[in-house]
Amino acid sequence: MSLERFISQAVSSWMSTEGPDSDIVLSSRIRLARNLSQFDFPTLATNEEAFKVTAAVEEWANSGSHPGASRFEMVKMNDIQPLQKRVLVEKHLISPHLAENSRHGACLLSENEEYSIMVNEEDHIRIQCLFPGFQLSEALSAANEIDDLMEESLDYAFDEKYGYLTSCPTNAGTGLRASVMMHLPGLYLTQQINRIVPAINQLGLVVRGIYGEGSEALGNIFQISNQITLGKSEDDIVEDLKSVVKQLISQERSAREALAKTSNIQLEDRIFRSYGILANSRIIETKEAAGCLSDVRLGIDMGYLKDISKNILNELMILTQPGFLQQYAGGPLRPDERDIRRAAMIRERLKMEIKEQ
Repeated sequence: MSLERFISQAVSSWMSTEGPDSDIVLSSRIRLARNLSQFDFPTLATNEEAFKVTAAVEEWANSGSHPGASRFEMVKMNDIQPLQKRVLVEKHLISPHLAENSRHGACLLSENEEYSIMVNEEDHIRIQCLFPGFQLSEALSAANEIDDLMEESLDYAFDEKYGYLTSCPTNAGTGLRASVMMHLPGLYLTQQINRIVPAINQLGLVVRGIYGEGSEALGNIFQISNQITLGKSEDDIVEDLKSVVKQLISQERSAREALAKTSNIQLEDRIFRSYGILANSRIIETKEAAGCLSDVRLGIDMGYLKDISKNILNELMILTQPGFLQQYAGGPLRPDERDIRRAAMIRERLKMEIKEQ
Protein backbone atom coordinates (compact mmCIF):
# COMPACT_ATOMS: atom_id res chain seq x y z
CA MET A 1 0.00 0.00 0.00
CA SER A 2 1.39 3.44 -0.88
CA LEU A 3 0.42 7.09 -1.18
CA GLU A 4 0.36 6.64 -4.96
CA ARG A 5 -2.48 4.16 -4.62
CA PHE A 6 -4.58 6.61 -2.58
CA ILE A 7 -3.84 9.37 -5.09
CA SER A 8 -4.28 7.47 -8.35
CA GLN A 9 -7.60 5.71 -7.71
CA ALA A 10 -10.60 8.01 -7.79
CA VAL A 11 -13.05 5.61 -6.21
CA SER A 12 -12.29 4.16 -2.80
CA SER A 13 -13.01 0.44 -2.53
CA TRP A 14 -15.90 1.08 -0.14
CA MET A 15 -17.53 3.25 -2.83
CA SER A 16 -17.61 0.34 -5.28
CA THR A 17 -20.30 -1.43 -3.27
CA GLU A 18 -23.90 -0.35 -2.87
CA GLY A 19 -25.37 0.29 0.56
CA PRO A 20 -28.99 0.68 1.72
CA ASP A 21 -30.92 3.40 -0.16
CA SER A 22 -27.84 4.11 -2.26
CA ASP A 23 -29.99 5.53 -5.06
CA ILE A 24 -30.33 8.61 -2.83
CA VAL A 25 -27.84 8.31 0.04
CA LEU A 26 -24.35 8.11 -1.45
CA SER A 27 -22.47 7.74 1.82
CA SER A 28 -22.72 7.89 5.62
CA ARG A 29 -19.93 9.42 7.69
CA ILE A 30 -19.11 9.48 11.38
CA ARG A 31 -16.37 11.79 12.69
CA LEU A 32 -15.14 11.83 16.29
CA ALA A 33 -13.06 14.74 17.59
CA ARG A 34 -10.54 13.92 20.33
CA ASN A 35 -7.61 15.70 22.02
CA LEU A 36 -4.71 14.46 24.13
CA SER A 37 -4.78 15.75 27.70
CA GLN A 38 -1.07 16.50 28.04
CA PHE A 39 -0.85 18.92 25.08
CA ASP A 40 -2.43 22.26 24.17
CA PHE A 41 -5.09 22.19 21.45
CA PRO A 42 -3.64 22.53 17.91
CA THR A 43 -4.65 26.20 17.73
CA LEU A 44 -2.29 26.97 20.67
CA ALA A 45 0.20 24.11 20.56
CA THR A 46 3.88 24.67 19.86
CA ASN A 47 5.59 22.96 16.95
CA GLU A 48 7.21 20.59 19.44
CA GLU A 49 3.83 19.63 20.93
CA ALA A 50 2.31 19.11 17.49
CA PHE A 51 5.22 16.88 16.57
CA LYS A 52 4.77 14.82 19.76
CA VAL A 53 1.05 14.35 19.01
CA THR A 54 1.85 13.01 15.54
CA ALA A 55 4.51 10.72 17.00
CA ALA A 56 2.08 9.37 19.63
CA VAL A 57 -0.58 8.56 17.04
CA GLU A 58 1.98 7.00 14.71
CA GLU A 59 3.23 4.81 17.55
CA TRP A 60 -0.32 3.62 18.15
CA ALA A 61 -0.75 2.87 14.45
CA ASN A 62 2.45 0.83 14.39
CA SER A 63 1.47 -1.11 17.51
CA GLY A 64 -0.94 -3.33 15.59
CA SER A 65 -3.65 -2.91 18.24
CA HIS A 66 -6.39 -2.15 15.75
CA PRO A 67 -7.81 -5.48 14.49
CA GLY A 68 -11.14 -3.86 13.62
CA ALA A 69 -9.60 -1.92 10.72
CA SER A 70 -7.29 -2.63 7.84
CA ARG A 71 -3.62 -1.81 8.13
CA PHE A 72 -3.02 1.94 8.31
CA GLU A 73 -0.74 4.08 6.17
CA MET A 74 0.64 7.26 7.75
CA VAL A 75 0.67 10.23 5.36
CA LYS A 76 2.40 13.34 6.69
CA MET A 77 1.33 16.63 5.17
CA ASN A 78 4.89 18.01 5.14
CA ASP A 79 6.01 15.09 2.98
CA ILE A 80 3.55 15.48 0.11
CA GLN A 81 2.96 18.05 -2.60
CA PRO A 82 0.06 20.58 -2.60
CA LEU A 83 -1.51 18.81 -5.57
CA GLN A 84 -1.45 15.49 -3.72
CA LYS A 85 -3.13 17.12 -0.73
CA ARG A 86 -5.82 18.50 -3.01
CA VAL A 87 -6.56 15.04 -4.39
CA LEU A 88 -6.94 13.65 -0.86
CA VAL A 89 -9.39 16.48 -0.10
CA GLU A 90 -11.36 15.71 -3.26
CA LYS A 91 -11.65 12.08 -2.13
CA HIS A 92 -12.97 13.25 1.27
CA LEU A 93 -10.03 11.56 3.00
CA ILE A 94 -8.72 14.76 4.59
CA SER A 95 -10.20 18.19 5.24
CA PRO A 96 -9.14 21.43 3.51
CA HIS A 97 -8.01 22.69 6.94
CA LEU A 98 -5.59 19.79 7.38
CA ALA A 99 -4.25 20.26 3.85
CA GLU A 100 -3.69 24.00 4.16
CA ASN A 101 -3.26 25.07 7.78
CA SER A 102 -2.00 22.26 9.99
CA ARG A 103 1.43 22.07 11.66
CA HIS A 104 2.92 18.59 11.67
CA GLY A 105 -0.40 17.44 10.29
CA ALA A 106 -0.85 13.86 9.20
CA CYS A 107 -3.47 11.30 8.31
CA LEU A 108 -3.78 7.58 8.91
CA LEU A 109 -5.57 5.90 6.00
CA SER A 110 -6.90 2.37 6.04
CA GLU A 111 -6.36 0.19 3.00
CA ASN A 112 -10.00 0.31 1.89
CA GLU A 113 -10.23 4.03 2.80
CA GLU A 114 -13.22 3.49 5.07
CA TYR A 115 -11.16 4.89 7.94
CA SER A 116 -9.30 8.18 7.94
CA ILE A 117 -7.72 9.50 11.14
CA MET A 118 -6.60 13.12 10.82
CA VAL A 119 -3.88 14.34 13.17
CA ASN A 120 -3.31 17.96 14.21
CA GLU A 121 -6.25 19.30 12.28
CA GLU A 122 -8.54 21.56 14.38
CA ASP A 123 -8.25 18.88 17.07
CA HIS A 124 -5.38 16.50 17.80
CA ILE A 125 -7.32 13.52 16.46
CA ARG A 126 -10.32 13.28 14.17
CA ILE A 127 -11.49 9.73 13.52
CA GLN A 128 -13.55 9.44 10.35
CA CYS A 129 -15.46 6.40 9.15
CA LEU A 130 -17.19 6.30 5.75
CA PHE A 131 -19.73 3.69 4.67
CA PRO A 132 -21.69 3.39 1.39
CA GLY A 133 -25.40 4.20 1.42
CA PHE A 134 -27.49 4.84 4.51
CA GLN A 135 -25.48 3.15 7.28
CA LEU A 136 -25.04 5.71 10.06
CA SER A 137 -25.40 3.23 12.92
CA GLU A 138 -22.91 0.84 11.33
CA ALA A 139 -20.44 3.68 10.74
CA LEU A 140 -20.84 4.79 14.37
CA SER A 141 -20.08 1.30 15.64
CA ALA A 142 -16.97 1.10 13.46
CA ALA A 143 -15.72 4.54 14.52
CA ASN A 144 -16.34 3.75 18.19
CA GLU A 145 -14.30 0.56 17.87
CA ILE A 146 -11.29 2.51 16.63
CA ASP A 147 -11.91 5.21 19.25
CA ASP A 148 -11.94 2.65 22.07
CA LEU A 149 -8.70 1.08 20.82
CA MET A 150 -6.98 4.45 20.62
CA GLU A 151 -8.18 5.43 24.10
CA GLU A 152 -6.50 2.34 25.54
CA SER A 153 -3.11 3.82 24.56
CA LEU A 154 -3.75 7.57 24.42
CA ASP A 155 -4.91 9.82 27.27
CA TYR A 156 -7.89 11.81 25.97
CA ALA A 157 -8.88 15.22 27.33
CA PHE A 158 -12.19 14.49 29.07
CA ASP A 159 -14.33 16.32 31.63
CA GLU A 160 -17.07 14.63 33.68
CA LYS A 161 -19.42 17.56 33.05
CA TYR A 162 -18.54 18.62 29.50
CA GLY A 163 -17.45 15.32 28.00
CA TYR A 164 -14.66 15.22 25.42
CA LEU A 165 -12.93 18.61 25.24
CA THR A 166 -12.43 20.10 21.78
CA SER A 167 -10.90 23.20 20.18
CA CYS A 168 -14.32 24.45 19.11
CA PRO A 169 -16.96 24.46 21.88
CA THR A 170 -19.63 23.33 19.39
CA ASN A 171 -17.87 19.94 19.18
CA ALA A 172 -17.58 19.37 22.94
CA GLY A 173 -19.50 16.58 24.65
CA THR A 174 -19.57 13.57 22.38
CA GLY A 175 -17.26 15.20 19.81
CA LEU A 176 -19.47 13.54 17.20
CA ARG A 177 -20.34 14.79 13.75
CA ALA A 178 -22.64 12.46 11.87
CA SER A 179 -23.41 13.21 8.23
CA VAL A 180 -24.85 11.76 5.07
CA MET A 181 -24.17 12.68 1.44
CA MET A 182 -27.45 12.73 -0.47
CA HIS A 183 -28.29 13.05 -4.16
CA LEU A 184 -31.53 15.08 -4.31
CA PRO A 185 -32.27 16.01 -7.95
CA GLY A 186 -36.02 15.38 -7.58
CA LEU A 187 -36.36 17.92 -4.77
CA TYR A 188 -34.23 20.37 -6.73
CA LEU A 189 -36.19 20.02 -9.99
CA THR A 190 -39.53 20.39 -8.18
CA GLN A 191 -38.10 23.40 -6.28
CA GLN A 192 -38.94 21.83 -2.91
CA ILE A 193 -35.33 22.01 -1.77
CA ASN A 194 -35.63 25.76 -1.17
CA ARG A 195 -38.18 25.27 1.63
CA ILE A 196 -36.72 22.02 2.96
CA VAL A 197 -33.22 23.36 3.73
CA PRO A 198 -34.42 26.10 6.16
CA ALA A 199 -36.70 23.56 7.86
CA ILE A 200 -33.78 21.17 8.37
CA ASN A 201 -31.67 23.97 9.85
CA GLN A 202 -34.40 24.66 12.41
CA LEU A 203 -34.12 21.06 13.63
CA GLY A 204 -30.52 21.58 14.75
CA LEU A 205 -29.03 20.10 11.58
CA VAL A 206 -27.04 21.80 8.86
CA VAL A 207 -27.08 21.39 5.08
CA ARG A 208 -23.83 21.98 3.20
CA GLY A 209 -22.29 21.30 -0.18
CA ILE A 210 -20.30 18.30 -1.31
CA TYR A 211 -17.08 19.33 0.48
CA GLY A 212 -18.66 20.57 3.69
CA GLU A 213 -18.66 24.05 5.17
CA GLY A 214 -18.51 26.84 2.60
CA SER A 215 -18.79 24.51 -0.41
CA GLU A 216 -21.44 24.48 -3.12
CA ALA A 217 -24.00 21.71 -3.60
CA LEU A 218 -22.60 20.67 -6.99
CA GLY A 219 -24.62 18.10 -8.89
CA ASN A 220 -27.53 18.30 -6.42
CA ILE A 221 -25.39 16.54 -3.81
CA PHE A 222 -26.00 17.78 -0.28
CA GLN A 223 -24.23 16.96 2.98
CA ILE A 224 -26.53 16.89 6.01
CA SER A 225 -25.08 16.72 9.52
CA ASN A 226 -25.77 17.45 13.17
CA GLN A 227 -24.82 20.77 14.78
CA ILE A 228 -25.28 19.87 18.45
CA THR A 229 -22.84 17.56 20.21
CA LEU A 230 -23.13 18.63 23.88
CA GLY A 231 -25.95 17.31 26.08
CA LYS A 232 -26.98 14.50 23.73
CA SER A 233 -25.73 10.93 23.51
CA GLU A 234 -24.10 9.58 20.38
CA ASP A 235 -27.08 7.31 19.75
CA ASP A 236 -29.53 10.21 20.12
CA ILE A 237 -27.56 12.36 17.68
CA VAL A 238 -27.49 9.57 15.10
CA GLU A 239 -31.15 8.66 15.57
CA ASP A 240 -32.23 12.31 15.14
CA LEU A 241 -30.27 12.55 11.90
CA LYS A 242 -31.59 9.20 10.68
CA SER A 243 -35.16 10.36 11.26
CA VAL A 244 -34.67 13.42 9.06
CA VAL A 245 -32.80 11.46 6.38
CA LYS A 246 -35.61 8.91 6.19
CA GLN A 247 -38.08 11.74 5.57
CA LEU A 248 -35.82 13.20 2.87
CA ILE A 249 -35.53 9.82 1.17
CA SER A 250 -39.31 9.53 1.11
CA GLN A 251 -39.73 13.09 -0.20
CA GLU A 252 -37.09 12.60 -2.88
CA ARG A 253 -38.73 9.40 -4.10
CA SER A 254 -42.13 11.11 -4.18
CA ALA A 255 -40.65 14.02 -6.14
CA ARG A 256 -39.16 11.63 -8.69
CA GLU A 257 -42.48 9.83 -9.08
CA ALA A 258 -44.27 13.15 -9.56
CA LEU A 259 -41.79 14.20 -12.25
CA ALA A 260 -42.29 10.90 -14.06
CA LYS A 261 -46.06 11.37 -14.02
CA THR A 262 -46.41 15.07 -14.78
CA SER A 263 -43.28 15.88 -16.79
CA ASN A 264 -42.14 12.54 -18.14
CA ILE A 265 -41.11 13.63 -21.64
CA GLN A 266 -39.42 16.79 -20.32
CA LEU A 267 -37.53 14.74 -17.72
CA GLU A 268 -36.49 12.15 -20.31
CA ASP A 269 -35.35 14.92 -22.65
CA ARG A 270 -33.30 16.55 -19.87
CA ILE A 271 -31.60 13.26 -18.99
CA PHE A 272 -30.69 12.38 -22.58
CA ARG A 273 -29.55 15.92 -23.38
CA SER A 274 -27.21 15.79 -20.37
CA TYR A 275 -25.94 12.40 -21.48
CA GLY A 276 -25.34 13.81 -24.95
CA ILE A 277 -23.38 16.74 -23.54
CA LEU A 278 -21.18 14.45 -21.46
CA ALA A 279 -20.64 12.01 -24.32
CA ASN A 280 -19.74 14.64 -26.91
CA SER A 281 -18.44 17.83 -25.30
CA ARG A 282 -14.90 18.94 -25.98
CA ILE A 283 -14.89 21.60 -23.25
CA ILE A 284 -16.87 21.45 -20.00
CA GLU A 285 -16.59 23.33 -16.70
CA THR A 286 -16.88 21.71 -13.26
CA LYS A 287 -20.37 23.04 -12.51
CA GLU A 288 -21.87 22.04 -15.87
CA ALA A 289 -20.30 18.59 -15.64
CA ALA A 290 -21.68 18.08 -12.13
CA GLY A 291 -25.18 19.08 -13.25
CA CYS A 292 -25.12 16.73 -16.24
CA LEU A 293 -23.75 13.88 -14.11
CA SER A 294 -26.59 14.42 -11.67
CA ASP A 295 -29.13 14.14 -14.51
CA VAL A 296 -27.47 10.98 -15.82
CA ARG A 297 -27.43 9.36 -12.36
CA LEU A 298 -31.13 10.24 -12.01
CA GLY A 299 -31.76 8.65 -15.41
CA ILE A 300 -29.96 5.48 -14.31
CA ASP A 301 -31.86 5.27 -11.02
CA MET A 302 -35.24 5.83 -12.73
CA GLY A 303 -34.60 3.37 -15.54
CA TYR A 304 -34.33 5.82 -18.43
CA LEU A 305 -30.69 4.90 -19.04
CA LYS A 306 -29.77 1.22 -19.19
CA ASP A 307 -26.46 -0.61 -18.83
CA ILE A 308 -24.58 2.22 -17.13
CA SER A 309 -23.12 1.71 -13.67
CA LYS A 310 -24.58 3.71 -10.80
CA ASN A 311 -21.05 4.24 -9.51
CA ILE A 312 -20.30 6.44 -12.49
CA LEU A 313 -21.55 9.50 -10.58
CA ASN A 314 -19.28 8.81 -7.60
CA GLU A 315 -16.32 8.14 -9.87
CA LEU A 316 -16.66 11.05 -12.27
CA MET A 317 -17.57 13.58 -9.59
CA ILE A 318 -14.08 12.95 -8.20
CA LEU A 319 -12.16 12.27 -11.42
CA THR A 320 -13.28 15.58 -12.91
CA GLN A 321 -12.21 17.73 -9.94
CA PRO A 322 -9.26 20.09 -10.55
CA GLY A 323 -6.83 18.18 -8.34
CA PHE A 324 -7.37 14.83 -10.03
CA LEU A 325 -7.22 16.33 -13.52
CA GLN A 326 -3.88 17.94 -12.76
CA GLN A 327 -2.57 14.82 -11.03
CA TYR A 328 -3.24 12.79 -14.18
CA ALA A 329 -1.72 15.53 -16.33
CA GLY A 330 1.44 15.44 -14.24
CA GLY A 331 1.38 19.09 -13.24
CA PRO A 332 -0.58 22.37 -13.04
CA LEU A 333 -3.17 23.19 -15.69
CA ARG A 334 -4.85 26.46 -16.59
CA PRO A 335 -8.64 26.53 -16.07
CA ASP A 336 -9.27 26.24 -19.83
CA GLU A 337 -6.89 23.28 -20.05
CA ARG A 338 -8.71 21.58 -17.18
CA ASP A 339 -12.04 22.07 -18.96
CA ILE A 340 -10.67 20.34 -22.08
CA ARG A 341 -9.20 17.45 -20.09
CA ARG A 342 -12.39 17.09 -18.04
CA ALA A 343 -14.47 16.71 -21.21
CA ALA A 344 -12.02 14.17 -22.66
CA MET A 345 -11.97 12.13 -19.45
CA ILE A 346 -15.76 11.97 -19.30
CA ARG A 347 -16.02 10.92 -22.95
CA GLU A 348 -13.46 8.16 -22.45
CA ARG A 349 -15.13 6.93 -19.27
CA LEU A 350 -18.53 6.71 -20.98
CA LYS A 351 -16.96 4.84 -23.91
CA MET A 352 -15.46 2.33 -21.45
CA GLU A 353 -18.91 1.84 -19.93
CA ILE A 354 -20.40 1.01 -23.34
CA LYS A 355 -17.55 -1.39 -24.27
CA GLU A 356 -17.97 -3.31 -21.01
CA GLN A 357 -21.61 -4.14 -21.83
